[in-house]
Amino acid sequence: MNSNKQQTYNRSDIESALTKEFPHLTKSQISLAIDSILESIVDAVAFDDKVEIRGFGTFSKKYIRPRKFINPKTKEVSYLGETATMHFKPSKSLVDK
Repeated sequence: MNSNKQQTYNRSDIESALTKEFPHLTKSQISLAIDSILESIVDAVAFDDKVEIRGFGTFSKKYIRPRKFINPKTKEVSYLGETATMHFKPSKSLVDK
């Protein structure tokens, strides 16, 4: 039976996995490495670059169209311009796992 429940990982899960994999590194060194990697991905995507990590996935910038919205309390109509957000598409091998 195939369940649709996806397993999620947070930063502490990644840090503990790397600590087991590289016992000679300190926790602060691992934390600094994770910070550097994440910061470089965010910076690259901010400059409209696409970041692809083989076997993991692709990070890119996704634009959200301009739209109007209504404040439910005051019924005032406002407009929100185009916004951008980071998009992650997992690789096929990551999805299969």
